[in-house]
Amino acid sequence: MIHEPIIAYIKQEILPRYDHFDAAHQRNHAEEVIERSLALAEHYDVDMNMVYAIAAYHDTGLCEGRDTHHLVSGRIIREDAKLKEWFNEAQIETMAQAAEDHRASSGHEPRSIYGKIVAEADRLISPEKVIRRTIQFGLDHYPELDKEGQYLRFCEHLTEKYSDTGYLRLWIPESDNAPRLEQLRQIIRDEKALRQAFEQQFNRLNHE
Repeated sequence: MIHEPIIAYIKQEILPRYDHFDAAHQRNHAEEVIERSLALAEHYDVDMNMVYAIAAYHDTGLCEGRDTHHLVSGRIIREDAKLKEWFNEAQIETMAQAAEDHRASSGHEPRSIYGKIVAEADRLISPEKVIRRTIQFGLDHYPELDKEGQYLRFCEHLTEKYSDTGYLRLWIPESDNAPRLEQLRQIIRDEKALRQAFEQQFNRLNHE
């Protein structure tokens, strides 16, 4: 059971911050990561209040840009005086490190089970969602690109992150991300299927 005052504070003060981020990192993304984090955490002896807070704060650093957002998220956790009402110094440091370690391109294994949980939950590897969010990110951050330019950026990102040689790593064996990642990789390997998936989601986004 999550401590009610923590839930109230995060819903009132933290989750609304996501309303100002790009389309791929809106409040629904944070809520999904929270839900998945709590489900994965059921397999481990961890503090659910910490798991909940880490997931809620994990992308708050986007307020200062994407490149260092994971580090800024850690700083936001350390500097939030309200968290000191519910967590001790060691817990807050563990939470901050987990936020810092969640980024798929960080290049190192998360330092604690808390970091592994939020990193795994943040993967959200549903082929349809990954494809949609990748296109959304391109439209939001590279509006100067025409459709073909968006497609090339889309292919480059998926190959770099999700392909057989991509940098993404999975950390929690109880997660269902592994079979879903293989489904996505099958699409990436098939140029025709990849183009079809792009066209479908691109057209849908342009009509919303």
